[in-house]
Amino acid sequence: MGKKEIKEKNGRRDWYKLDLSAIVYPTLQRRDFSSVYRLSVVLKEEIQPEVLQKALDMTLPRFPTYKAAIRKGLFWRYLEPNDRPGPFVQEDVKNPCQPMYFKASNRYLIRVYYFRNRIALEAHHSLGDGTGGMCVLQTLTAVYLRLLGHNEIGNGGFVLDIDGVPGEDELEDAYMKYANAKVCPPRLQEKAYRIRGTAEPFYTLNIIDGIMSVSEVMAVAKKYHATITEYLNAVLLQALLTKQLKENRIRLRPVKIAMPVNLRRFFPSNTLRNFITMIYPGIDPRLGEYTFEDIVEQVHNYMRYYINEKLLRGDITTNAATQRNPLIRVVPLFLKDLVVKTFYTKVQDRNSSAGLTNMGAMKVPEGMKPYIDRFDIYMGQPFSRRTNCAIISYGDVLTVNFASSIIEADVERYFFRRLVQDGIHVKIESNRERVED
Repeated sequence: MGKKEIKEKNGRRDWYKLDLSAIVYPTLQRRDFSSVYRLSVVLKEEIQPEVLQKALDMTLPRFPTYKAAIRKGLFWRYLEPNDRPGPFVQEDVKNPCQPMYFKASNRYLIRVYYFRNRIALEAHHSLGDGTGGMCVLQTLTAVYLRLLGHNEIGNGGFVLDIDGVPGEDELEDAYMKYANAKVCPPRLQEKAYRIRGTAEPFYTLNIIDGIMSVSEVMAVAKKYHATITEYLNAVLLQALLTKQLKENRIRLRPVKIAMPVNLRRFFPSNTLRNFITMIYPGIDPRLGEYTFEDIVEQVHNYMRYYINEKLLRGDITTNAATQRNPLIRVVPLFLKDLVVKTFYTKVQDRNSSAGLTNMGAMKVPEGMKPYIDRFDIYMGQPFSRRTNCAIISYGDVLTVNFASSIIEADVERYFFRRLVQDGIHVKIESNRERVED
């Protein structure tokens, strides 16, 4: 990278080395896959695209790691400022989270869509995780509403001051800052059950949304002595277990969920880049039959044991160990890519049966509340044939958003059926075509 490593612009670095998580995502890039997630907000009035474009032009410079292009060096990839025209707002598409190619769209790795009263942001995971993306989306939404005359909307929370200067804490690789445990715990994971599904055609992403009441879900979770996250994890595990048992496999495998944990809850970081790690709640049907109550208890105990500052620090220290190895640092990028992709494909991706993320309860500045109906989040296209589940709530509206690239929707059906059996009212929305029996 040479001069780019020491060049500064207006007192700020002109480039950013990819953070510890971000270095993985470009290696997984395929013609039919990119690590893209989607966040959206549903307003109470129809979107005016010209105003939205103006708001985007005003907002994006506040986020230098999102107004960026990805580049290759000899040993590492990095982000550099992108001053090309764009990105340009577009009318929404039926199949979201389509692959992002690094040299397309003037090298921008975000997209902004609108449809009726919805604003959607799609971002490549190399730029940041859902927390960073939500800051971009909520700040964009606040600027858009102000341009419409709603000047009572202030800053705070996910809404940043677009006239402010990004702090170093927003731009830091927080993994390397807090990966300082005295030991690197090993990670020995057994292969998990994987869904057998029929692949959809290229560019097809099946979306199934379940919209429900937070208070209803909370009351049911409380009945099982669980949090909402624990309860919904258990529901998904039971759905995956049911799917495996109905396949009449000769050999059963553990059923596990890959669940990202937001490390900002445990370490004092304001980074807008990636700062998550994965945990894997699960059950092993080879040990015997599981009632739903058994699954909830298993998930509850797993969460209590693994989600704490000390074990999470150990986990990110293990992740950081290879980056700190002086020998690995001088290995050419193409060899690093080969090793990382092989490890992910042969080991990491096989550690789980599905993905589930919960962004939790969204808060907005007081002045924004009258204009917002709900938020949605999608983990995007799965790397392999499986389904991903994402949860988010706003006020008393909780949405569970499934995204998959297979035709079969058995897991989603078993999931929502369990919620209904527990007395939760669920409204279903989907981009799938209705198929008559």
